[in-house]
Amino acid sequence: MILAGAGVELRQVRYFEAVVQEGNLTRAAEALGLRSSSLSEQIIALERTLGAPLFHRTPAGMEPTPAGLALVPYARALLETARAAARSVREASAGQVIRMGVTPGSPHTVVERLWRSFKDRERTLELLDVPTADQLCAVRHGALEAGLVVLPADTGGLRTAPVSEERLGVLVAHDHPLAAKSRLTWEDLDGEELLWFPRDLAPGYHDDVLSVCHAAGWWPRLRARPPRRNLFVTELRSEPRLVALRPRWALADGEGLAWRPLEGAPALVHALIWAEGTGAVVEEVAEGLRVA
Repeated sequence: MILAGAGVELRQVRYFEAVVQEGNLTRAAEALGLRSSSLSEQIIALERTLGAPLFHRTPAGMEPTPAGLALVPYARALLETARAAARSVREASAGQVIRMGVTPGSPHTVVERLWRSFKDRERTLELLDVPTADQLCAVRHGALEAGLVVLPADTGGLRTAPVSEERLGVLVAHDHPLAAKSRLTWEDLDGEELLWFPRDLAPGYHDDVLSVCHAAGWWPRLRARPPRRNLFVTELRSEPRLVALRPRWALADGEGLAWRPLEGAPALVHALIWAEGTGAVVEEVAEGLRVA
């Protein structure tokens, strides 16, 4: 923001916006509960800090200069940010805000159900994009009230409620030879490279899926990439012997990809985690969304 690091005080920004709104120094001073001379001094101090005149002073009132007009949207955005920050602090102190981690690539339907469930209980859900491994640590240490992670994971000492389970399938480019088949077997994947993710993001799930692959006789060469959707799609469409293991909901229209079910594929399980004593609301939501 243009005011960051400029030595501008928030109160001066509020004074500036009031003068713009009223168009008159005296009326702005009355609205702010200040003396006109005090308000004038603060506007002059702000102009000195920013190095430009912000108002044309006329007998009829005060009109913003081009520099003042340029400042208006930034000033209003800063004031709104300050108001939002104050609301967030008040809500958090009253237990109204639930900070929740969401592992990258979580199904939007599950996230939406969580959002509605907390809203129905008059709670605001603040979602943060956090890998499973980091969420476990954050929830244990109180940095997050809850998390949406993939299982299996090291959830020792935490409460856990599975909220989604989907069977994995094979995601490939629409013109990949495997896309011509309606269903796939592990033998069909022989010689294919697996587009996967770095183990440190979710080590339990990473190892569990690969153990199923190996037990089925498929030992793919791994191409580990961070979860970036645009790069993920580009690589799948560009490499002729590259596949990914994803649930059906990972297929999006218009990306040039195809999804096929895989016999004997493992499942992707998402679970809500929270620490003992976090509060009844989180537990109520978790139990309401729990899947068998």
